[in-house]
Amino acid sequence: MDKILNKYPLAFELLHGEVSVSEIVLVHGMAQEQETADSLEESWLPALAGGIRVAGYADLADRIWRNRHSGDRIEVRMAAYGDLFLTPGVQGSGDDLDDLGSLEHAVAESVTAEWLQRAAEREDHPDHKTAVRELGFLNPTHETQGIKEEAARVMINAATRLSWFGGGGAMAVAERLKKPLRQVTAYLTDQALRDEIQSRVLAHVGPETKVIVGHSLGSVVAYEIVAQHLPTRLPLLVTLGSPLGLRSIIYDRLQPQPPGYPEGARRWVNIADRNDLVAAEPDLTGLFERNRPTDAILESRWTVDNGAEAHKGEYYLGKREVGRPIAEALSE
Repeated sequence: MDKILNKYPLAFELLHGEVSVSEIVLVHGMAQEQETADSLEESWLPALAGGIRVAGYADLADRIWRNRHSGDRIEVRMAAYGDLFLTPGVQGSGDDLDDLGSLEHAVAESVTAEWLQRAAEREDHPDHKTAVRELGFLNPTHETQGIKEEAARVMINAATRLSWFGGGGAMAVAERLKKPLRQVTAYLTDQALRDEIQSRVLAHVGPETKVIVGHSLGSVVAYEIVAQHLPTRLPLLVTLGSPLGLRSIIYDRLQPQPPGYPEGARRWVNIADRNDLVAAEPDLTGLFERNRPTDAILESRWTVDNGAEAHKGEYYLGKREVGRPIAEALSE
């Protein structure tokens, strides 16, 4: 535990009661730099309670949201880190990618390539035809594997034609694609930023913690913490809309390497909407079986339907497929 506190200064606040250890810790994803822990909790907690309620655990749902001010409440905290991307030098100026380094360009390019490939490879995907067409322009052989390197801007412009990004012109593109790409790239390439984000999560984690829920980029943060830094074993890790299956970009840059089952978790549940492009590979079992303890469980085959906003965190939380394992962990 001393090593954790030394590496993550914010965790020292636990010793002085300035940060609350929680039974459930939530870790948000990309493009939340204008939100705070309080504002995110106001939207995430009722969704979380709703998912637990539809799973058949109304009493636990009430203790999370409707009776959250009572002495019998279940403590839930958001580990917010979006403000770190507002710091000069971390996110850069504006939403374009012109000032990225060569490694950051490679990350942005490869992520969008994998998004296009996933849509192209699934005939039931709503953007299947569009993705195949765009890949054909980029790769005249019409192969969906082994795309030659293209300029990041060309790849991004192709990806923005997918309906997943919601249309709306350049402003929507900046909000839905460029900004998230910058944040993913920053997390993967800036170790000081990575450490600080993990510090903010660890500040809420203690022996009382039963569940950590990570959405989108937050699932990468949560995975790395459970794989490396927990002093005690966590009953449940939940990852939602996770890019952990983006093999060439996320998977190969995870810490520690090579990736495997996060041994700090007794149970890991990964859930993806079939049309969520961020969750490039919804079944993580083949990628994360290494070193899985014999008594540990990895469940990564469930899919949910989040409608038109396939990646929305609150929509994931409101599903019984998410609520049931969380309620089971709380009931242990």
